[in-house]
Amino acid sequence: MAFGPGQSIGSRRRGFAAGISAAREAGGDGGRARGAAGWRRALGALAVVALAAPAGGCYAPQMMSFKAGLDSLRAVVDTMAVRDSVAYAEIVEIRREIASQKDLLLNTRASSGSSTSDVFDRMGRVEGKLDEVMGRFQQMTQRPAAPAAPAGPDPSQLYDEAAQDLTQGRYSMALRGFRDFIQRFPAGELSDNAQYGVGECFFAQSMFDSAATEYALVGDKYPDGDRVPAALYKLALSQEKLKQSAEAKKTLNDLIKRYPLSGEAQLARERLGASRKH
Repeated sequence: MAFGPGQSIGSRRRGFAAGISAAREAGGDGGRARGAAGWRRALGALAVVALAAPAGGCYAPQMMSFKAGLDSLRAVVDTMAVRDSVAYAEIVEIRREIASQKDLLLNTRASSGSSTSDVFDRMGRVEGKLDEVMGRFQQMTQRPAAPAAPAGPDPSQLYDEAAQDLTQGRYSMALRGFRDFIQRFPAGELSDNAQYGVGECFFAQSMFDSAATEYALVGDKYPDGDRVPAALYKLALSQEKLKQSAEAKKTLNDLIKRYPLSGEAQLARERLGASRKH
């Protein structure tokens, strides 16, 4: 809004108030451009009215009104939704410019060093910065949405592939698959099965020392898992293969005590009975 020399102070005040109202109505991304226009109208009106205001007794109330208007503008800037750090820095700079305009307008009557052209030169710089910031906001709103991240691997599929490699004798591939599963899903529903599968890979290759270590981890890491009875039984078999008879008997008795109704407990009883006969 332009102000001619013939306009009254009242009309200029109304233009200033209209600018503040427009700035306050600027809400989301679509409203920031209207808010910026409101700030420019308000600041333009404020500069012209301040220079044209009489120096009589009404000067103090006018300056109080200008101060309130500037405070309202600063509140609008404070509530503006800033989308990135670059735009935020620009808005902070604009707030500094607004603060300097406030000081200039409050001291206009006390100093003769500021002219109307000085005020409008400063207003032009503020206006240019505001246009740049609003342009950046518009670019942000027009950016395409980032593509969705690809979905992760399916736990069941990973486990099934490793289990298939184990049953088909591809032990090295099965071992990598089970360990990859445990690393990706350490607390997954099939994690105890995968840990048991690692022990099976070593047991099938007669690497009983490594197998015993991996079977023991099933109960240590997953005490509530349904593979613990089977892991205890295979741990006892591995200990037997390593000629650790006392440890094997202890493991079988522990299995019977902890899981008396399991199928592995029945196998443990039979194995202990057979060992006594010998």
